[in-house]
Amino acid sequence: MKDFFYKGSSLRKRLNFLLVICLVPLAVITLYLAYLAGHFSESYNDVVNTISTINKYNLEFKEDIDYILYVIVANSERADELVDVDRPHKLIKNARRDFTALRDEADSDTARNHADGILKGLDTLEQQILEIEDDSRISGNYDLNMERLDLNIRVMTELLQEQIQKYIYFETTNLEQIRERIQTEAYVTIGFAVALFVVIMVVAFIVSHRIVASITEPIEELCYAARTAGSGDFTVRTTSDSDDELDELNHTFNHMLERIGTLVENARIEQMNLRNMELKVLQEQINPHFLYNTLDAIIWLAEAGEKDQVVKMVSALSVFFRTSLGKGKDFVEVAAEQRHIESYLEIQQFRYRDILQYEIDIPAEVHLYQILKLTLQPLVENAIYHGIKNKRGGGHVRITGEKEGEDLIFRVWDNGPGIDEERLSHIRQFLAGEKKELEGTSSGFGLYNVNQRIQLNYGPSYGISIKSVYKEWTEVSVRIPARMNGEAEMKK
Repeated sequence: MKDFFYKGSSLRKRLNFLLVICLVPLAVITLYLAYLAGHFSESYNDVVNTISTINKYNLEFKEDIDYILYVIVANSERADELVDVDRPHKLIKNARRDFTALRDEADSDTARNHADGILKGLDTLEQQILEIEDDSRISGNYDLNMERLDLNIRVMTELLQEQIQKYIYFETTNLEQIRERIQTEAYVTIGFAVALFVVIMVVAFIVSHRIVASITEPIEELCYAARTAGSGDFTVRTTSDSDDELDELNHTFNHMLERIGTLVENARIEQMNLRNMELKVLQEQINPHFLYNTLDAIIWLAEAGEKDQVVKMVSALSVFFRTSLGKGKDFVEVAAEQRHIESYLEIQQFRYRDILQYEIDIPAEVHLYQILKLTLQPLVENAIYHGIKNKRGGGHVRITGEKEGEDLIFRVWDNGPGIDEERLSHIRQFLAGEKKELEGTSSGFGLYNVNQRIQLNYGPSYGISIKSVYKEWTEVSVRIPARMNGEAEMKK
């Protein structure tokens, strides 16, 4: 039965089965009640018809025969003119026909005995009537005929009337018995119908519960899978052990999720590759420019005889490019990223001399965590070129890092000219992808590139945020998850 609900039938068959188990018993009850009603109605009508037939001969029969025979005896010569002398024979003939039919149709011995007694009485009455009719034609038999009329005919019709009344009483009693039987069977039928109805309701409830469960459970699972897929998880799959329309829907839905997941993953990989290529193109554009400027500074220092400064510049430049290459890895430890920005700031400090001061405050407990390579250096570069470079007097850049819960927070702060509210709003919209282009300087493109790389690798809940007070300071914050590789965890 469980296979029927979950494996072996379609939804249409299950619903039709539920309809059958509800309607068939109700149809049986209805037919049974109709049969009882028809049966009781037929029995009742039979008794009523019997009583009606008998009742026709209760009074009129005796009175007609007594009166006609009196006329025949008292006025034998004019009897034909006064009455229908054949009427007694017609009445007896009709009565014999009716009571014969009642006897043949009787369903009890008592009823047949009553009918037989009346038929015998009719035979005797008819014989006596014939004798009186014959004697009435003979003159001088008037007294004898009157005596026969009183002693035979009237007594016989009286006896027939009594038998007819007894028959009526018997049938009336039988009618009362039928009524009582109808009442008793009605109570029994009602009890049976109520019990059967309760059984039908229980069975229908159990079956409907199973059928509804076999339909709603796969639909609920499908809804859950749809909500999960809607939240971005395309690995979810629906399961089904049935062979119906919902199973086909599940297979189609799973196939659709598989294709969507493949398309989304391909798009993500393509976008990541695109961003990586953009980063490489940007590096190819920036690194030569930075290298040219640094080499010019080294040449200038060499010409000025600043041997020690040349050594420091070349060492810092070596560290900078060694960290930039990073053996082709996309992720490095925070300590390596810190060395990268330190070498970059040392080189820039040679160039900008007294107008650039910096500090790096990243605790040692953060050094072993992983970070995307070239995450902080573009932010530091942005702080110098769009902050310190445009500031009159001494400029200051501060880089800090800390672990906050399960995340790492890095901040790059500068005391440059800051950003006005309108410009800051445009940059924030640009970072969020709400604006396709950023008017004015290119200060937001480096931030946008870093933010996109972070979100592609860590998810949309991570990335860059920016705060600024116009003509005072600007701070760019980076939030990434605190993660370590296996070797770093062993060291820790």
